[in-house]
Amino acid sequence: MPQILYLDTETYNEQPIANGVYAYAETVEIMLFQYAFNNGPVYVVDLANGAKLPQEVINLLLNPDVLLFAQNSMFDRTVLTRGNLFKDRPDIIDAISQPERWRDSMIIAYAHSLKGSLGDLCEIFKLETDKAKDKEGKALVQLFCKPRPKTSKIRRANNKTHPDEWDRFKQYAKQDIVSMREVVKKMPNWNMLENGFELSLWHLDQRINDRGVCIDVDLAEKAVECIDIEQRRLADETHSMTEGEVQTATQRDAMLKHIAGAYGITLDDLTASTIERRLNDPDLPDGLKELLAVRQQASTTSTSKYKALLNRVNSDGRLRGTLQFMGAPRTGRWAGRGFQPQNLTRPTLPQWQIDLGIEAIKSGNADLLTDNIMKLTSNTLRGCICAPEGKKLVVSDLSNIEGRVLAWLAGESWKIKAFQDYDNGTGHDLYKLSYSKSFGVNPEYVTKEQRQIGKVQELALGYEGGVGAFITFSTAYGIDLDDMADIAIKNVDLRILDEAKNAYEWALKNKRTYGLSEKAYIVCDAFKRSWRKAHPNIVELWKKLDSGVRYVITGEAKTLRINENLVIDKVGAWLRIQLPSGRYLCYPGVRIDENGKISYMGLNTYSRKWERINTYGGKIAENITQAVARDVMAWSMPCIDEIGFNIVLTVHDEIITEAPDVPEYSHEYLSQILSTAHEWAKGLPLAAAGFESYRYKKD
Repeated sequence: MPQILYLDTETYNEQPIANGVYAYAETVEIMLFQYAFNNGPVYVVDLANGAKLPQEVINLLLNPDVLLFAQNSMFDRTVLTRGNLFKDRPDIIDAISQPERWRDSMIIAYAHSLKGSLGDLCEIFKLETDKAKDKEGKALVQLFCKPRPKTSKIRRANNKTHPDEWDRFKQYAKQDIVSMREVVKKMPNWNMLENGFELSLWHLDQRINDRGVCIDVDLAEKAVECIDIEQRRLADETHSMTEGEVQTATQRDAMLKHIAGAYGITLDDLTASTIERRLNDPDLPDGLKELLAVRQQASTTSTSKYKALLNRVNSDGRLRGTLQFMGAPRTGRWAGRGFQPQNLTRPTLPQWQIDLGIEAIKSGNADLLTDNIMKLTSNTLRGCICAPEGKKLVVSDLSNIEGRVLAWLAGESWKIKAFQDYDNGTGHDLYKLSYSKSFGVNPEYVTKEQRQIGKVQELALGYEGGVGAFITFSTAYGIDLDDMADIAIKNVDLRILDEAKNAYEWALKNKRTYGLSEKAYIVCDAFKRSWRKAHPNIVELWKKLDSGVRYVITGEAKTLRINENLVIDKVGAWLRIQLPSGRYLCYPGVRIDENGKISYMGLNTYSRKWERINTYGGKIAENITQAVARDVMAWSMPCIDEIGFNIVLTVHDEIITEAPDVPEYSHEYLSQILSTAHEWAKGLPLAAAGFESYRYKKD
């Protein structure tokens, strides 16, 4: 059995932790150090009052054979190695800075589809905790770990100003170690095994977060200045156009009231899609169009993104801690933290114009280039991510990875061959092919805009989605469903059209038309039926997963092999689906309710609450497909990083690396590694494409 040092820290800082732990660590003070060795007693070292770490702790920290275990270890490892506690002991910093020595109860929780906070885990596993004490503990953290409010006479609380609270604070800190050890005993650990791939991948993830990504701080600062000036100008324009009724264009309620009074038009909201639709209305008064255009510009979210960059960037100009390992519930994909490059808006300007815009912003001449500053700064945000001197960014993205994985998992042979033909240069792009089948157009002549419709079909319908899913993806890609329906309806098979018309009648009767016109609903439903008819094996996979899960939950089967790639079983209250890579998808608390619905306990990604979530065959297929797509990229990352493509970010299915600015480190070489199928993925048709640049961009 490995020797384990469980540890935790309590810290003080004038700077908020919201700016990220790496920026936080530059000015942090560690007040308490809690620890326990193996199953021994828990000790609290009161560093704030002059206590020193015992030599036995120093020896354990220096011993490379002792594992260091923490809850959210990125925080503790970072403040211990980048803060002042060990500034005179580089030997200790070297010993504990290596991610390989660390284990993390939060990461184990994430890897098994659980919530990550210690309090949540105690509740999930029904550990005996006093909620009143937990509430008091949070209040004590607020008291001692950050500056007091400006209205307070005491700027900083400590053991002298609040001696009784300080004693309780130390007891609270001690209890965290006790709780962490108990949670670790209760949690399953199928995915973060010692010497396993996922554990080594998490260690790589920690090195990537430590490495960070280079940021053009000057561009970010100048962009914020640009935006502030433009916001003031737009506010003045709004004030003038509304004769003082609305002070700024971002005042939603005042704007809606003014529009109703001045133009006699009642709008339900001022969302981006509503404004876009209204601006395209030829009957809208010119004055209102101008006002809505001002609102559209003023509502950009790029300001907060630029400020997040500036707040979180370290003093060396690098942004760290942007990736959360296993951050996406169930699938295990990476999630963003802070700046969240995964959520950047799609560019609306050509790249050459974005490049000009960056230079114009940095020189203070953006207003000479464009009259829409907000649109420009929204488009230049990606360009803040840049290569340091002497290096370049080499980027590669897996092409249509979910479509490829789904076809492979289901054994949809014609589609697998279509991907292979396209990769070999003898076939058509699958999104173009999808559009051509629906609209009766030669794939050779499908435009970039039309390809987007084909993409929406593939994304919306692959996981048992119907009209509702089609609407969701169409909105995201800016597709007008009425315009699409006008073109497509004449190409729909008549038998399928009749079925879709019957479906519309049912939806109308049950008030489930989603506000669509009759023609748009019928065409969306017809697309669903056509897609399913063309993909019988994928439809069969949905059914097999649904029925297989039911068999295992009810105990009719202990273990069920869906095909050569997927195995379902149940361990206690946990449903597991073993993926081709060997990793498990985990569904805790799984059951079938009285209405026959499959459900499990999980994190609702909208409410952020731990609650019962319903699922079905298509949704399970989506979880599996996205998890396998994640594994395809993940299994290539160690090799990519080891040969000198230093990974700095992952964005969905894209890897962003820094590499020497020499021809040997090409995007073709990176793409070749990324698209090489692993042994567990034989027969999976992979392809990747990328670019090299000194600034990040959307290729």
